[in-house]
Amino acid sequence: MVDGGEGVTASRYLETGAEAEDEGISPLRLVNEASLQQNSRSLWQHCYVSRLRIVDSVIVGVAVAAAQVARFGTTPEAVAAGISGLSYTMMSVALAGLWLAMLAIHRTRSTRVIGAGAEEYRRIVSATFQLFGLIAILSLLVRADIARGYLAIAFPLGLAGLLGGRWVMRKVVTSRRAKGDCHTSVLVVGSRQSVLTMTRNFERDAASGYRVVGVCMPGYGYREDEHVVVDGREIPVLGNEYDVIGALGACGADTVVVTATEHLGHDGIRSLVWDLEPHNVDLVVAPGVVDVAGPRLVMRPVAGFPLIHVEKPRYHGAKRFGKTAFDTCFALAALVAVAPVMLVAAIAVKTTSKGPILYKSERIGINGRPFPMLKFRTMVDGADKQVSALLGQNEGAGVLFKMKDDPRITPVGKFLRKYSLDELPQFVNVLRREMSVVGPRPPLRREVEAYDGTVRRRMLVKPGLTGLWQVSGRSDLSWDETVRLDLSYVENWSMMQDILIVGKTVRAVTAGSGAY
Repeated sequence: MVDGGEGVTASRYLETGAEAEDEGISPLRLVNEASLQQNSRSLWQHCYVSRLRIVDSVIVGVAVAAAQVARFGTTPEAVAAGISGLSYTMMSVALAGLWLAMLAIHRTRSTRVIGAGAEEYRRIVSATFQLFGLIAILSLLVRADIARGYLAIAFPLGLAGLLGGRWVMRKVVTSRRAKGDCHTSVLVVGSRQSVLTMTRNFERDAASGYRVVGVCMPGYGYREDEHVVVDGREIPVLGNEYDVIGALGACGADTVVVTATEHLGHDGIRSLVWDLEPHNVDLVVAPGVVDVAGPRLVMRPVAGFPLIHVEKPRYHGAKRFGKTAFDTCFALAALVAVAPVMLVAAIAVKTTSKGPILYKSERIGINGRPFPMLKFRTMVDGADKQVSALLGQNEGAGVLFKMKDDPRITPVGKFLRKYSLDELPQFVNVLRREMSVVGPRPPLRREVEAYDGTVRRRMLVKPGLTGLWQVSGRSDLSWDETVRLDLSYVENWSMMQDILIVGKTVRAVTAGSGAY
């Protein structure tokens, strides 16, 4: 017997349903009664949004107040200062109100975007830029000489505070989800293979908060005592694709995810939408297109059907220029910031082992072009010649050669590798336009020679110092998972994604996990 957590148990529901049929009572009535129970997802989301509203208000208020104090001071004359008979104190109150209104208009606290993904951050940035753009335009139209220093302080301070506040709130939710709270209970409907794939992906991405509590698959009877096992967890099978309403009462799910919709058809999907309306349950349809991000998916209704158009990935034009500009500016700033660390690392490498400070490793870059990748030497001199003798102890995934206790690594090299300090010279490769700050892992020639046609798509963009696989487990990932993440990046790369990966890289490197 499996307890769904929010409704009755599966067995109990089936028993009461059978008794209801015997007594002439519709099982749907029992489901309606179960749906009247308090929805835990709605409760925690309501509390979360309320706290976000408070956090946003405090941050915006502090930002505009700090800008006024920093620009004008706290003297009575400064407080009374203003333009066109309007004091800056009143302007600060108005600015804070408009800022919060703009955040609401852009639906930055929508339950569809809070807690996971880049969309929440994107909406905050868009709302803030639009607000200050409108202020600039209005000041020109009415010729109001608003102090530029005042806006120059309020704008970045408030934006950084809003983004930081959302990040902190996400951390709180993530920690609570690790304890079993703040989840969205999901009932997955579809073929066995698609259900298993969807469930496994939800299990891997625990931070998203989706937890599968039941499945419905074609060919299974309504009263069959069945379950599927995903990553060691048993999940009850609550009937076939037409038993969704009854299954909701059994498992207490608040979201229905339909995948591989060919079994239901458009009539079945439409009926399911109508049936779910009185139950306060969300319906999500997974189109079966994997590893394709939102910007490449365009919904276009054609002949009464909502068709999803998958746009081709773009690697040229404005996107390429923006990525190159980001790489150059970031690499220059990083080299200046880490210069002292690089100096200490160079001295440590030189004084503790024989050989050069830097190690040049031939790697294959964009479109198969080779280049010398720079690293601080972390192994004994001549380590390359020992690879063939150690191949039998290879612990790497796929074509990768990795050893957790590689005897060729020096004590200093082990420390440099743990915190990825040996990779710092690669910022020079970025300035030479051989690498990017973010991109797929730069492969060796022997690895590329073992690639199939699918894996070769990794070479459509420049290799990077960091990438999706590095922030998703680093050396602990399987080869297939590494390839999947790299291909996902290649297919969907964007500037916002690069910025998020850089931020996650800092946390992964600081923790020193998954690197050897």
